[in-house]
Amino acid sequence: MIDFAGLRDRWRRYDVAVQDLPFALLLTALALVPDWHRHGTRLAEAVPARPFDAWGVLIIVVECLPLALRRTRPTVTLALVFAGFAADQLCGYNTLGGIALAIALISAGLYASRHRRAIVITATVAFLALAAALAGIGQLGPDAVGLFYVILGAMWAVGATLRRSRRAELEHRRHLEEATRVAERTRIARELHDVVTHHVTAMVVQAEAARYLTAAPERLDEALAAVSDTGRQAITDLRHVLDLLDPGHGGELRALVERTRRAGQPVELIEQGASPDTAGGASATVYRVAQEALTNALKYDHGARTSVTVRYGPGETDMRICTDGSGSATDTPGGSGRGLTGLRDRVRTLGGDFSAGPRAGGGFVVTARIPS
Repeated sequence: MIDFAGLRDRWRRYDVAVQDLPFALLLTALALVPDWHRHGTRLAEAVPARPFDAWGVLIIVVECLPLALRRTRPTVTLALVFAGFAADQLCGYNTLGGIALAIALISAGLYASRHRRAIVITATVAFLALAAALAGIGQLGPDAVGLFYVILGAMWAVGATLRRSRRAELEHRRHLEEATRVAERTRIARELHDVVTHHVTAMVVQAEAARYLTAAPERLDEALAAVSDTGRQAITDLRHVLDLLDPGHGGELRALVERTRRAGQPVELIEQGASPDTAGGASATVYRVAQEALTNALKYDHGARTSVTVRYGPGETDMRICTDGSGSATDTPGGSGRGLTGLRDRVRTLGGDFSAGPRAGGGFVVTARIPS
């Protein structure tokens, strides 16, 4: 059985130039079909037709194959395609390869990031020069020149509009991600306040009471042991909270699993695929999902067998963290759920999916799909 998902993942790992090459080859092949010669764009009606020859093949290749670079080198692509288009019109081949000019203009409007105004001016001058050359050897009226220029300008405008839409979407996602981070830090600040207030207050009360128990050594030992236990618990809770504020932990998933094992949770880590080297909102979110899920496992299913499965694919990461329900609770069940709610918002901000809930047969499962 063909693994279409695997083939798709493998294809996405290739460079975008390799991904665009099949389309460029297809358009080249279509333009070379003999029955379709002289059925392409024709600006000047009176330009004498030239029999298709080796020069025609070369022109089509220059006109169509550069589309393979339309995303990585959009300006170079536009220059080569226009050169091929100009030669096509001046020689009178009028092949289907002229379609490549429209695609190159849309791609330049979408992907060109530098000197955009210079590109528009240069393309306009080049087109006017081509129009003047065609007018000198064939019938070419100003109406035809103006109409074709408007069409070419519309192609650039389509690409520029798509570019603005993408930038607006990225900006919107950035604002949402920032708002999610602010909300998460606010939650962490509240948890930090709760930890410090609760534990330190308990320690102060217990220490004050110990001052009056010097006459009862056994009760004094109990009071001091309570102070010590409360202090250790405070340190543990503070470490968990402070870990959330440490941006350096974003990619240390194995270290997180190892710390959880040392805390008494048998955790199995399964990683599939190659972990991306790039840091950012996606990699930090992968860590946060695992951290929140393992922290809850320690609290509500301590000692239960826990599995962390992370599958790194092209463009997204799939996660599944689950416990089997065989452990014991070390904290009061039924917390506020703010941590999982914050993760759900954070994952959805990136365009992913998140779910968390009881597992059939006992335990708890957290799943997430996080786009890169």
